[in-house]
Parts: sequence; C-alpha cells; structure tokens
Amino acid sequence: MLIELNKPYDMLCQFTDGTGRATLADVVKVKGVYPAGRLDRDSEGLVVLTDDGQLQARIADPRHKMEKVYLAQVEGVASEAALDRLRSGVALKDGPTLPASARMVDTPAWLWPRTPPIRVRQTVPDAWIELTIREGRNRQVRRMCAAVGLPCLRLIRTRVGDWTLDGLAPGEWREA
Repeated sequence: MLIELNKPYDMLCQFTDGTGRATLADVVKVKGVYPAGRLDRDSEGLVVLTDDGQLQARIADPRHKMEKVYLAQVEGVASEAALDRLRSGVALKDGPTLPASARMVDTPAWLWPRTPPIRVRQTVPDAWIELTIREGRNRQVRRMCAAVGLPCLRLIRTRVGDWTLDGLAPGEWREA
C-alpha cells in the first residue's frame, strides 16, 4: 500500500507523541503504514507512507538519490548568484550538499493559507523558489537557503519521485 498525504503545518511526521501534539495518526487511520522520509513539524506538503519496507528504504535512503521538490518562501529576493550557489551545492556543517535544481517561481495559485500565517516584515521582501534535491538531510532545504542568505519562511514539499501533492488539501490523503 502507498499513501500520498499533504502533511499540515505543525504536525509531527510520526504516528505517536506522548505530549499531545498533532501526529499523522490524526489524519491517516490506516494501520501498518510508515512515512518514507520525514518532514519537519514546521514544514508542509507531501509525505509518502507505505507498508513496503523495501520501497520505504528506496524513497528515504539518500543513496538512491530520489528527487524531492520543494517550494520555499524565503526572506529576501533570490539573486542569480544565490541560485547558482544552490545549483552548485552548498557547504553545510555536516558537509557539502549535492547540486540542486533551483529557480525563482511565482507565488503558487493553489497555495492554501497557513495557520498561523508566516511573519511578514514590511521592509523586507520575500520570494518563492523551487528546489529539487536528491538527498534528505535533517532540515536540509532550510539550511541550504540560510547558507545563501535566504532564510526560509515557509517550506512545502510538492513531489517525491513520481508522487505529487496535486489536488490534496492539508490533512487530505489518497492511495496511490
């Protein structure tokens, strides 16, 4: 079984939590499936869940270099130099990243409001960039953006391999 879930903001990417925080179990009532990779609590978007351990490993293990596509709302305007740095790979404390695909995009027309909304600073512009990575380190996209001077305000994963977020509202899921 394979499930595509649009994980809402402020939800843990796990099925249990002893402190009462929102988890995947609040929206996915299917037993025996597990996330193939994770999204941070403050990130949104596509999480693939499966009951197939081999598939889970193939999706989550960086050795397989499965593409993951993110939309990042960043503070500031992404210069071509910043995008080139992302495309070349960025030096992080845990080592350099693989090169990423990176481009400026317009605010997505399908974007849902986030609760709570992101902080808005009247004197600092923001922009959206689309990043495609083939790794999956802890908070990697946020750290990459920060390393090139573009702090991430909102992060939405839209695609993992061939699976997409298309048509799913936050908290909705479908069998793929």
